[in-house]
Amino acid sequence: MSHSGKPVSELGLDSLGDRLAESLSCEANKPDFRELDLGSPVSPLRTRLATATSSSSSSSGSVSGRNGPGPGPSHPSAARRSDSGPNTSHSGELSVSSESSPTAAESLRSSGCGGRNFKPGHARSDSGSSSPALNVLPTGNICPSGKILKTGIAMAAASGGRNHRSDVLGSGTGNYGHGSIMRGGSGGGATKCETAASANQRGSIGIGGRGTGSVDPEELKRAGNEQYKRGHFAEALNLYDRAIAMSPGNAAYWSNRAAALTGLGRLLEAVKECEEAVRLDPNYGRAHQRLASLFLRLGQVENARRHISFPGLHPDPAELKKLQTVQKHLNKCSDARRVGDWKSVLREGDAAIAAGADHCPQLSMCRAEAFLKLHHIDDAESSISSVPKREPSANSCRQTKFFGMLSEAYIYFVQAQYEMALGRFENAVTAAEKAGQIDARNVEVAVLLNNVRLVARARSRGNDLFKSERFTEACSAYGEGLRLDPSNPVLYCNRAACWFKLGMCERSIEDCNQALSIQPNYTKALLRRAASNSKLERWEDAVRDYEVLRKQLPYDNEVAESLFHSQVALKKSRGEEVYNLKFGGEVEEVSSLEHFRAAVSLPGVSVVHFKANTNLQCKQISPFVDSLCGRYPSINFLKVDIEESPEVANMENVRIVPTFKIYQNGNRVKEIVCPSREMLEHSVRHCSF
Repeated sequence: MSHSGKPVSELGLDSLGDRLAESLSCEANKPDFRELDLGSPVSPLRTRLATATSSSSSSSGSVSGRNGPGPGPSHPSAARRSDSGPNTSHSGELSVSSESSPTAAESLRSSGCGGRNFKPGHARSDSGSSSPALNVLPTGNICPSGKILKTGIAMAAASGGRNHRSDVLGSGTGNYGHGSIMRGGSGGGATKCETAASANQRGSIGIGGRGTGSVDPEELKRAGNEQYKRGHFAEALNLYDRAIAMSPGNAAYWSNRAAALTGLGRLLEAVKECEEAVRLDPNYGRAHQRLASLFLRLGQVENARRHISFPGLHPDPAELKKLQTVQKHLNKCSDARRVGDWKSVLREGDAAIAAGADHCPQLSMCRAEAFLKLHHIDDAESSISSVPKREPSANSCRQTKFFGMLSEAYIYFVQAQYEMALGRFENAVTAAEKAGQIDARNVEVAVLLNNVRLVARARSRGNDLFKSERFTEACSAYGEGLRLDPSNPVLYCNRAACWFKLGMCERSIEDCNQALSIQPNYTKALLRRAASNSKLERWEDAVRDYEVLRKQLPYDNEVAESLFHSQVALKKSRGEEVYNLKFGGEVEEVSSLEHFRAAVSLPGVSVVHFKANTNLQCKQISPFVDSLCGRYPSINFLKVDIEESPEVANMENVRIVPTFKIYQNGNRVKEIVCPSREMLEHSVRHCSF
């Protein structure tokens, strides 16, 4: 008897033996398919061919071949491996290897058996044609009672007394399209032939499950597998979710869901789904393999080793070697961190990532900690920003240790150090307290939490004293914080402000230098050092700092004015003639040749705008020249109308407008014809420095 309760002869097959032989022969000759490796943060995107290999347990809609969770590290022997361990008969499960991503593999095409093509899921007759689907009616044949009329073979089958289920017309609500046919009965599904045929004919399983008319979780799973092979992970996840809702005790559905989550980059969630699959079936080999791959990518070597060496499984030598390589680099990274060799920490951490731990947030935070200790705050910020948003961790992940502390505590441990370096002391206390809550027994976490609280308290007290103009006491408060955190640029800068108020500019410059050695682009430290140099009449040093600040703050008028006065003072200190220099003002209009010659001969930089009132381009760029005059007050801006002052235009050989000419101390240094706004400002900025 077939699955549908009909004799084998009705399906057009001579015998079960023939059918089995043909099934096995087709399984062994599935076509190759192309596999797309999604890559990883340490490997380029690459495409390669892989031979699809089927597992002995994947006889019902199995997505077989080389596939694994997401864009994982390479696994050269995946194509040879099948689930040989106990309880591997989870039909339709996505086969796993940690080598490469099955995520964008093409759908398995129809394979030829005995030289004839057929559609997967259809029973074949000896003549090579597929049996017709049963109970198929033309559109519109709907009985008022809501039942499907039985015709042809179906009526004959009914009259023959064989078991069958009523087919009920759907109402068109929920997930069913109008007129969809719902199989009757409880828990029973259509035969595999009927399910595949009906899915192929009406396309009921679409992306996102739209139009799905099936209540069979196996059909949803198979549709999810097809979406997964095409790289449509979100659609596959939706279909697996619906299958789990119908049959939550099926371990294969949870494992497949983990594969889809991995493809979406949600590895910690994928771990939880795999652990649920193992809870449902402790001997489920594929789930253990997938867990090993996930834990390796998360940098959790011990967890990975526990699953890759699960009794009954044969660990792949390449995977074991990869595991050992990651472990070696992590051990070296830990040893280097213990002795404060932060350059080696960076090197070994990067090596562990390249070896396979490419999704380990702790390694990214480790790089950030090393950069903080090396006073590379911008690089530390970049490493922290690369850590994915916090995901809810599985129990096994929460209990994993990293550098002797619980892995989640280490993330907050480094975050607290980063917040301290940026002067966000309240945020630092919050992060350190979270680390303490997660790993209360860790000595390193306890020491950091105590220091952060004391430093934050010292800084708050210093700020209050500074506001009360008790600058000497404020210096002491900031100094107390620096004894606990001697690499904090904010505390150095705050104490520099106190020294400046006390008239002790030399000491202010010293503290600013300390802050800038830790954070080279620290704007406040540059401002305070420039102001201190100006008070000490060290004009060359003041001009140098103000020039850097002008690049950082191009629209800050106070910085521009300070730079202007420092430049004037520097010229006077060198004995240069300085006259008719003023800060700011409007674009000066030149009315005669003598006026033009006198204006461009002044010390400093002059920008001359040659224009014509009737020219459209000149009208468009003139307001922009006015704005430049306000943003670069140390530069003298002039305008010449070539129609009203033709002698100036002839002397300067100007034929096209708008034209800009830049002069420095009476010498022409640049000429620009019809520039864009960006080009003009770039030239002006370059000359202003």
